[in-house]
Parts: sequence; C-alpha cells; structure tokens
Amino acid sequence: MSDHQTPRVNASYVSNFTGQNVRIAGKVLQIHGNSATIDAQGTVAIQLDAGTHIKTVGNVVEVIGKVNGDQSIKELFSSDFGPNVELSAIEAVVQATHTYRELFYDAKQ
Repeated sequence: MSDHQTPRVNASYVSNFTGQNVRIAGKVLQIHGNSATIDAQGTVAIQLDAGTHIKTVGNVVEVIGKVNGDQSIKELFSSDFGPNVELSAIEAVVQATHTYRELFYDAKQ
C-alpha cells in the first residue's frame, strides 16, 4: 500500500498509530487557542494548524493528522462537516476499517 495511508480511527485506536498519519472524525467539544478537543468515541486532543477549519464548537469535523507520543493529533488538514452528521455512520466506517484492515492500511512494520 501507499506510504501516504491515513487509516480512519476513533479515540480507542489512536494509540495504535503513534507517529503515523490518521483520519479522525468527531464532534468539537472545545476550542482553546491552538488546540481543540473532539469526541470521537472518546475525547481526543487536536493541535491546530494555523489554517485550521475547526472553528465551531458542536460541529463535526474530520482531521487528517499525525499522532503524537501523548496521543494528541497534530492537524495537517481538516474539514468542517457542520452540526448535522450521523456519527454512527462514521463509527461504522471506522470499525470496518479495522475489521478488514488489509483493504484499508498496512500494519506498522
């Protein structure tokens, strides 16, 4: 697979991808300075990029970013999906990603 894989994760999978790029979607709980907290089946801290699209508490966002050693995610890119997103559908995609891992990403070497 590609060197630019971004497996979809939620809070419970973040620790499996330290040092790697991932995609995570969740509801924005808090924004403070250059950081935000999202609920992605658990809370995850996001270190915001200067050009962030994460601006509205309560909206659902998708972040592509690198997982830090402290399990926060350094935002590389984000999209704001607004407030009316079916989070259970996002969670179903996350679960499918890890159930059928070989279709979506290579295991860390």
